[in-house]
Amino acid sequence: MSARQTEEKITALYERLSRDDESAGDSNSIVNQKKYLEGYAAQYSFSNIVHYTDDGWSGGNFDRPAWKRLVADIEAGKVALVLTKDMSRIGRDYLQTGFYTEVLFRKFGVRFIAIGNSIDSADPSSSEFAPFVNIMSEWYLRDLNRKQRTAIRVKGESGKPTTNCAIYGYRKNPNDKYHWLIDEEAAAVVRRIFQLTIEGHGPYEIATMLCEAKVETPAAYFARQGRGVWKSREDIPRPYSWNGFAVGQILSKLEYMGHTVNFRTHKESYKDKRAVVHSPEDWLIFENTHEAIVDKETWELAQKLRKTPRRHDTIGEANPLTGLLYCADCGAKLYNHRSRGTADKPYPSDWFDCSTYTLTRQKHGIACSNHHISTKALRTLILETIRAASPSRRQKRRWTASSRTPPMWNGSSPWRKSTPISRN
Repeated sequence: MSARQTEEKITALYERLSRDDESAGDSNSIVNQKKYLEGYAAQYSFSNIVHYTDDGWSGGNFDRPAWKRLVADIEAGKVALVLTKDMSRIGRDYLQTGFYTEVLFRKFGVRFIAIGNSIDSADPSSSEFAPFVNIMSEWYLRDLNRKQRTAIRVKGESGKPTTNCAIYGYRKNPNDKYHWLIDEEAAAVVRRIFQLTIEGHGPYEIATMLCEAKVETPAAYFARQGRGVWKSREDIPRPYSWNGFAVGQILSKLEYMGHTVNFRTHKESYKDKRAVVHSPEDWLIFENTHEAIVDKETWELAQKLRKTPRRHDTIGEANPLTGLLYCADCGAKLYNHRSRGTADKPYPSDWFDCSTYTLTRQKHGIACSNHHISTKALRTLILETIRAASPSRRQKRRWTASSRTPPMWNGSSPWRKSTPISRN
């Protein structure tokens, strides 16, 4: 390729650095890569150079921003030459690296040079060992991933948290990164969420309350503090857009009782970033490893209440007996049905029936039976039971129409039963 051709199009100098490369020394640093490539380009009179730099990106990930921009410029016909320190800078997935260097670059007439591996697509003989170089680069990544998995397993089994960041409500101890301290600003929101749940509000209703109160979402809060995946973003879209799922996630975390929970998920391969969720039986839980934000009783009560949604219906409030009544035959919960009434049916209704019967009837099958009972009848039964079990009631029943004088009743005259009352 002539100097004139290089001047007409871009000479792309591509640099990449991952956290693993940083531990290998300064030779792979972005600054040194740039100097190395610029020196090579000057030596061979390649002009019109443009740097494409991915700092902090793994070679197994090809969704790197600078790399995607480089590929877009190649497809637009703007690039004549791609120059990189070695093949591993392009990537450590031998299939994808081979596709770009052997297929895409050739398709658009782009010359490719990997200086450290003495590979130049203008010299066909130099590319004969390129596939083997790519395989060795991927083997390095596989070996590194295996070591990381082992290290995470050992750390998790020792009781240290395996998460990179402390969850919402906590922060890492500056003197011990494996110990969490309470972040009071976020912890106040967590306590508020649990309290609202105990008061009978559902996750989506709580999310609306937090949004209206302009409480920052966990992601926006972390970004403001320079933590989390949005730590480098200056503008956070919709910082108060809480949703029911986020509230539910907070309510479900055992960590708020002071426990460490490891191995909730895993990834099948370093090439597949999707998380595989483990069942709670496979979690590893270490109790009382840090200070609790909510006590055990509060956490367990919130879980119990979450199992029974208390939706506000046409009456405007939830029935207080919802979730507390069960069918005597099949053991399923009783469903509440009520309405204010309409012009055609002016009488309001409020009653319960067996959920098994209701649901199977909708599917054109019958199971259990209706077991209809009105809320009014239930309230009467509950009131009678409370009166029968009341200590003052039992005390009154012990007094009969004898000559003994009972104690004063609320400071008034002595009160005497006229007839004996059975103690059934």
